[in-house]
Amino acid sequence: MNPDHLSIRPNQPSREPNPMKRFAITSLTILIVCAAWAGIVYAALDRGWGLRPIAEQGDTQAFLAEAEKTAATKSAGNLALVLIEDGERVGDFQFSKGNPVDGDALFQVASLGKWLTAWGVMVLVEDGSIDLDAPVSRYLTRWQWPASEFDTSEVTVRRLLSHTAGLSDGLGYDGFATAAERQTLEQSLTRAADASPGKDGRVAVGSRPGSGWEYSGGGYTVLQLVIEEISGQSFEDFMRDRVFHPLGMRRTTFDHKQALELGVAQNFRSDGGSEPFRWYTALAATSLFTTANDLARFLEVQAAGRANPVLGVDAMKEIVTPHASQMGAEIWGLGAMLYAPNNAGGYVFGHDGSNGPAINTAARIEPSTGDGIVVLSTGHTTLATELAGEWVFWKTGNVDNLSFLTRLPIALTILALGWCLIFAISILWAARTKRPQSDA
Repeated sequence: MNPDHLSIRPNQPSREPNPMKRFAITSLTILIVCAAWAGIVYAALDRGWGLRPIAEQGDTQAFLAEAEKTAATKSAGNLALVLIEDGERVGDFQFSKGNPVDGDALFQVASLGKWLTAWGVMVLVEDGSIDLDAPVSRYLTRWQWPASEFDTSEVTVRRLLSHTAGLSDGLGYDGFATAAERQTLEQSLTRAADASPGKDGRVAVGSRPGSGWEYSGGGYTVLQLVIEEISGQSFEDFMRDRVFHPLGMRRTTFDHKQALELGVAQNFRSDGGSEPFRWYTALAATSLFTTANDLARFLEVQAAGRANPVLGVDAMKEIVTPHASQMGAEIWGLGAMLYAPNNAGGYVFGHDGSNGPAINTAARIEPSTGDGIVVLSTGHTTLATELAGEWVFWKTGNVDNLSFLTRLPIALTILALGWCLIFAISILWAARTKRPQSDA
């Protein structure tokens, strides 16, 4: 064979993609699709996709009817609801499986009392007796912070009000069976004997103050002590004289003996059984007694343009100024929870309360319209919060933060199922498109 006629063919590139490149492209595609699915699930949760208001917007009577139907179906105890529009009460109903209740029935409202405690603190700020940004230890003589690796001088009144002081107690108080069992305020701050399950009861600085948000009942017990130290009065008397009576809240008190004299609504468990009265040391954090009608008065003075006999404009602005956020949402002011945008440049705000065995309370105000809702209940652990969340969605079309958290487990399940499906489809696709290696 003539060598001149020989031809040498260059090596032909393999048609099989580089395995590493193929793997990288596939992995990146899966990550992008998974991220897109996560974004869709989050948007659906945050914006209420698939949710419908329980009544036509603007139909107050329909909302009340649906709320009452829900209460009758779910409650194993009692409930009082008041609806406010344009700063005036437009409807209410009460429901009970035990002794009848009305709008003046006295409920223990648990953590909802923190909101009113914040007003007491802001009264002293307006008096010039407290600096929001001074170390809170400046105002304490009866108790001081335990040793901490963090700088306790950075714990300020502002940070205590907004749950950003770095406290790690996570309290929760269960109360005592008798008045005689109650601790002093100082003993409770050192180690609460009635700490909620899973909490050791110590109030201490466990992370750098100002570094983030962490709910602290103990922080409000410290504020209770601050009010007593600065005012020279008992906490109960100060709140009565400077907050409740000026607002016309005559059936509202932190005083347990007065609450018993006024007559407290029965406290029910979720199974319908009744619970005995409990006594608390940590009043500011968890043991306000009030009525639906009194809380309606409290909301009414917060409507835009209404005269406020307790706090001035600057103090009210501080209360609703965002001081903490989670997952990109502003969630807390100074003593007030920020539930959702009100579509007018501000927030629907207020507070909820929850305590054992099945106390659940909620109050919301949309200040630009003067619309609000009060729901006080026992006998169901989440009913008041659910109804208030429905009200926020009905009024604004926005999902409030507590409703978001309630629906989060379902959303995470949907997210996980979607990811599993994406991975399953990817594996099947890879198996079908992979070509066998050709023999050399």
